[in-house]
This record gives sequence, structure tokens and C-alpha cells, in this order.
Amino acid sequence: MDHVGKLSIVENEDQEDTCTTLVLHNEDHTLGNVLRHMLVKNPEVEFAGYSIPHPSENKINLRIQTYETPCLTVMYRALDDTMDVCDHVLGEIDRAEKEFNQQK
Repeated sequence: MDHVGKLSIVENEDQEDTCTTLVLHNEDHTLGNVLRHMLVKNPEVEFAGYSIPHPSENKINLRIQTYETPCLTVMYRALDDTMDVCDHVLGEIDRAEKEFNQQK
């Protein structure tokens, strides 16, 4: 298993780019559920799911299966989409805070 920082890729026998299991270290349901949601919204993704191997282990296994696009490509897209959503939410919070402070 290759391990670089928070992400490692579980080697599969087929060496298919369209079916991969990733291990995200030091993560839990918070990121796992968000990434799974972003992945299944992508029409290029056939299956996306995650599991936590054991409650005492601080990692998630994320399984991605695509029709043709490499799994890492859709994973990076899901991460980018997640950051875009977070930026939008932060912008809305800032806007609402300014509007609230102006009403005082």
C-alpha cells in the first residue's frame, strides 16, 4: 500500500484506474460522507462508498468505481467541489453577518 500523508491507495490485482480503494488517514464520517455524496453526484461514478474498518482506527476506506474516468480524477473533482461548497457557505455566513450587523 502506497502511503503519502493522509492518503494511501490500496493496490489491486487488476491495476484498473476505474476501480480503486483509497485509505484516508486521520479522517472519520465527516469527510467520508461528504466525499461519498460528492462522488455519487458525478455521472462518471458508478459506485462510491466508504467504511470505517474499526471504531478505534482513525481512518476511512473509500471505494470508488467509475465507468471510464480514472478514480483519482473523480476524487480530486469531488475534493474541489467540496471546497467550492465550503467557500460558498462561508461567503453566505459573512454576508448574513454583515446584514445582521447593519440592522443594529
